[in-house]
Amino acid sequence: MKLILRSDRKGLGKRGDIVEVADGFARNFLLPKGHAFQATDGAASQAVAMRRARDLRDAQDRESAQTVASALVAKTITIPVKAGAEGRLFGSVTASDVASAVEAQAHIVLDRKKLHVDHIKTTGTYQVAAKLHHDVEFPITIEVVAK
Repeated sequence: MKLILRSDRKGLGKRGDIVEVADGFARNFLLPKGHAFQATDGAASQAVAMRRARDLRDAQDRESAQTVASALVAKTITIPVKAGAEGRLFGSVTASDVASAVEAQAHIVLDRKKLHVDHIKTTGTYQVAAKLHHDVEFPITIEVVAK
């Protein structure tokens, strides 16, 4: 059965895509939940409009992610934590710690799920990978210091 997706579905397609799925999957899941509607000749123009809006929104998201990236790449974010005498932390630095430090020091709100933090258990300077958009990935330099 040919359907037009109303929302992004992982493994199936993005909003506005015309997809071919099994009849049972369409009848029992996609159509009742409102994730798709049947593809007709008149609905094809609506699908084109949905794809155009998706592409425009994607371009705006990419541009805003690049703006945030250019602002954060040049900065070093300092995170004060409790540490022992040899620089070992009581605990570790997490993605939420990095996100809150970026918000406090750079006034930029980041989603902690967009940050990839390796196990940081000692004081020092580290690189944290941030992926705000599928095309925009950049490092954030953080410095972990003892309180």
